[in-house]
Amino acid sequence: MNAHPTREEDFDLYALGTLEGDERLAIEAHVISCADCARKLAEAHGRIALVALAAPPTEPSAGVRQRLMQQVRLDAERSSALPVSPGEPARTSGRPSREPLRSGERFGRWWAAVLVPAGAVLAVATILLWTENRQLDRQLAALRSAVEQQQQQLQEAREAADMIESHDTVTIALAQQPGMPAGAAHVMYNAKMGMLMYDGEIAPAPAAKSYQLWLVPEDGKPISAGVFNPVGGRTDHWMMKLPQGIAAREFAVSLEPAGGMPQPTGPMVLIGRA
Repeated sequence: MNAHPTREEDFDLYALGTLEGDERLAIEAHVISCADCARKLAEAHGRIALVALAAPPTEPSAGVRQRLMQQVRLDAERSSALPVSPGEPARTSGRPSREPLRSGERFGRWWAAVLVPAGAVLAVATILLWTENRQLDRQLAALRSAVEQQQQQLQEAREAADMIESHDTVTIALAQQPGMPAGAAHVMYNAKMGMLMYDGEIAPAPAAKSYQLWLVPEDGKPISAGVFNPVGGRTDHWMMKLPQGIAAREFAVSLEPAGGMPQPTGPMVLIGRA
């Protein structure tokens, strides 16, 4: 059987022992080479075991118990005697004869033979459920992470839309400086909201170098607004939150050591006055 079972309930029917004939043989042949269906069959066995163990215990009837004890007694008598020659007394096996088990001991051993396999089934079912719970926990954590990421992106999109629509937002073009790598960019800035948006394309930085965007205020030292390493032919875009209320005199992109610097040290590649 190469195809998967078409009915999910077939796994439960197999575990119950009610699936017969070609359908049972087909599942047995298929799970040998299909890990997914083998897992489903194991889960079905676990479900059936849990249902069986959840049922209230039932004491066997007196008739069943009596027949069981008689059968155990006959089996014990047959296994203890050895064949003898005519005229000779019956011989034992040479080993010390064991005292016949009392009825309570036989009954206890019979129940042990039933409960030990049941306990093994319960252990397997517990392991399967634990594994499935771990998988569900990982899936839930991944879903939570995806939801949080989507919420963050949605929040950023709302903030960007608010900044673009605000009358306090200004757009500053950044022009290439003489002798510097080719490029052009523009910055959208809202001092009241403390938000900046950069869009630009510039030639890749030399080895061991990075570009760094600066907000140069009317008073005070330049403020870093992002370090980036462009890829040829791609536009860089990001949004940055800055302290609110800072009046900008100009924006500039400088060439700095890889990873950026606290203050500008390299040449200015792009400059735009606010």
